[in-house]
Amino acid sequence: MAEFSALILAAGEGKRMKSMKSKVVHKVCGKEMVNRVLDSALSAGAVQAQVVIGHCADMVKDAVGERASFVYQHEQKGTGHAVMQARAFLEESEHVCVLTGDTPLISEQTLREAMRVHTENNNDVTVLTADFSNPYGYGRIIRKEDGTVLKIVEHKDASEEELKVTEINSGMYFFKAKSLLNALDSITDNNAQGEYYLTDALEIICRDGGKAGAYIVSDCDEIMGINDRVQLSVGEKIMRRKINEKYMLSGVTIIDPDNTYICDEAVIGTDTVIYPGTVIEGKCVIGKNVYIGPNCKLTNAAIGDETDINISTITDSTIGCRTHVGPYAYVRPGCNVGDECKVGDFVELKKAIIGNGTKLSHLTYVGDAEVGSKVNFGCGTVVVNYDGKNKYKTIIKDNAFIGCNSNLVSPVTVNEGAYIAAGSTITDEVPKDALAIARARQVVKENWNDRRKK
Repeated sequence: MAEFSALILAAGEGKRMKSMKSKVVHKVCGKEMVNRVLDSALSAGAVQAQVVIGHCADMVKDAVGERASFVYQHEQKGTGHAVMQARAFLEESEHVCVLTGDTPLISEQTLREAMRVHTENNNDVTVLTADFSNPYGYGRIIRKEDGTVLKIVEHKDASEEELKVTEINSGMYFFKAKSLLNALDSITDNNAQGEYYLTDALEIICRDGGKAGAYIVSDCDEIMGINDRVQLSVGEKIMRRKINEKYMLSGVTIIDPDNTYICDEAVIGTDTVIYPGTVIEGKCVIGKNVYIGPNCKLTNAAIGDETDINISTITDSTIGCRTHVGPYAYVRPGCNVGDECKVGDFVELKKAIIGNGTKLSHLTYVGDAEVGSKVNFGCGTVVVNYDGKNKYKTIIKDNAFIGCNSNLVSPVTVNEGAYIAAGSTITDEVPKDALAIARARQVVKENWNDRRKK
């Protein structure tokens, strides 16, 4: 298959979105629409890509990054005008795929197959089309008697007979770059909208003796354009179903796919079970035989095999194998929890290294700490890591036992095998195998309540 370049149109304002942001940076299943289009094009074999930007240009550039070059469309005068801005890019290409940044459901497979049809039939232009029972608002594909494509007519410019056609234009095309460049010289704005239509390029190519073909997309969802928040929610639902089906077919059990939200960048091992209400976003790596949920949120998290996570949030952190997290645990960025640990209910961790076999059963905060193996934290323990200005580190070594309702005031070290008595506030280093008691001695005042009543 011949090489092709991808040109993505992303300059429009998208007024119906009613947003301060560019329409194409709104996300579908955790990824900007323009990046979903770009991903599909690059995966299908595009050797280079350029994005036409205009409204909120810097926002679009920040979202795309260095994966594509950019060209400005300072005035939005239609799709043909947008492509005109990319002449230099077209001159470097043999074939070009023109896509729109608001069609995030287009797949790699569809683009790859359309390019194959385009080259095998030696078409000057191949338009991606679909057959809609209700084609209102879409440009119509007008074919010749022999079935080849004659032209595309926009809905507002179509005759009554042309409006009866149900084959519609997706707004996505493959062109021979030279044929497209020649056609751009002849496009005018003589139409109902006063704009330069890219659709006119097809008719001009045919008029000049070029060959136009069509590739009918089998899944009409793929060409869905997203113009407002309602359509955004529909696109989200369709993409979520596709993503969840991919994971289920690879051996992951998803109890309720309609109520589970997974980013397609995640890697999930076989026999993992995901319960409803779970959100998995970013570059998560999840092992085998893991139980997640219900109502968990994992962001850029790495989870080891056979771990159980229940009603908890884990962000930018690593959890080992056969570890239990939750319910209601909060693992903040920078944590590394070992194997066979317990991070129980209402436990919060932040920038904490937790050794194998350590148990933080409930109502405990550990921040900016390095904790060894087989340490036991009693209920209500707090690592006091912040003095109002600076953060300090606490070190707790292997086999230490921290009694309930204890405060460890950083920076402090609790050495191997040491015990902290319940209710203590520790400010100094505790030696190996020592018992530290840092609390007031109990005083009992007999008959105190009787005297109070009198």
